[in-house]
Amino acid sequence: MNATPPVSRPPFDPELSSVLPEIRKALPGFSAETLPQMRQAMDDGLPGVEPPDLTAGGRVTVEERNVPGPDGAPDVTLLILRPAQATAHLGAIYHIHGGGMIVGNRTTGIETFLPYAADGLATVVSVEYRLAPENPHPAPVEDCYAGLVWTAQHAAELGIDPDKLMVAGTSAGGGLAAATALLARDRQYPALSHQVLVCPMLDDRGVTPSSQMLEDDGVWDRNDNLFGWSALLGESRGGDDVSPYAAPARAEDLSGLPRTYLDCGSSETFRDEILDYAHRLSVAGVSVDLHMWGGGFHGFDGMVPHASLSRASSAVRDDFIRRALQPRGPAAQQL
Repeated sequence: MNATPPVSRPPFDPELSSVLPEIRKALPGFSAETLPQMRQAMDDGLPGVEPPDLTAGGRVTVEERNVPGPDGAPDVTLLILRPAQATAHLGAIYHIHGGGMIVGNRTTGIETFLPYAADGLATVVSVEYRLAPENPHPAPVEDCYAGLVWTAQHAAELGIDPDKLMVAGTSAGGGLAAATALLARDRQYPALSHQVLVCPMLDDRGVTPSSQMLEDDGVWDRNDNLFGWSALLGESRGGDDVSPYAAPARAEDLSGLPRTYLDCGSSETFRDEILDYAHRLSVAGVSVDLHMWGGGFHGFDGMVPHASLSRASSAVRDDFIRRALQPRGPAAQQL
């Protein structure tokens, strides 16, 4: 009997790799003991990185609202970013932050989507959902869905074109965005035009080669992944009864979902589940834009934004979102 070959990690991009030790020092592994420290680190941001000016120099108005949460649950806080010179019928980006289901807040990662409000293209609504393990599934995704429903119901008040409502998120936020899109499809409200899933966290089972290839290496390795999913799902993680609204890779039917943007690095834990999700969406008749960036670790473009690979990745995603928000002619109606 042949031995199972070891899982090999593709090499990191050299420009990214040079910064990785500093990132790992700032973000050590997740555990019950380190979770409070990691939450504080996420709230404080990476060393040397200034928090974004949410007003974009006065071009964006900033508002926070507490809106009804799921039945019997606390209200949900939404951060609402609108162009200062807002006009009616703007597109909307409903943003769900990352953080492994266990850290982060409504401003985490918002700098990726702030430019669309600053440039007058969209209203950006970012949701503050309850975190695991204190609030396991279904609390996070139901909070996200409740905030999305409120946003759609108040589209006229917010100047939003209800036909250009996209959901977007990074990492755990990408997984929650995918799950929220599944809920919106299955509950038949609201209609979504797009889902933008940036290196999303989709599968609790941890059985793919990429989910096994990082051990004390890269960003969000197999141990971090195990901790995050266990925090969300407890003892049910990896079992037969996990809901697709917790782990979207579990969904058997991916038809009827909106046009989807997916990206990942070649050297990250989520690579294989993302590639599989893109394939299954395509087989189900969903239009998919998929990009895998050679040498990228998890979240590389947000953590090392000035690297050449990061600039290329961000530019491709930015072009997709801008075309989705501002169609050009009949051919662009499919965007």
